[in-house]
Amino acid sequence: GAKIRLLRDNVVIHDGELDSLKRFKDDVREVKAGFECGLSIRGYNDIEKGDHLEVYEIVEVSRTL
Repeated sequence: GAKIRLLRDNVVIHDGELDSLKRFKDDVREVKAGFECGLSIRGYNDIEKGDHLEVYEIVEVSRTL
């Protein structure tokens, strides 16, 4: 699943997992810039106006020689 980092005043407040991402009432995997969406963060619900969210995915890459 996707990881999410919540920053407030450039300080990491929470680092966890994205629980759900919705566009209207549909579950989605991504939302294009400029479009509204809803999301929930697993185990955290204290989001405030002005907070910044960084959503990322950890990908394991095999090393080649």
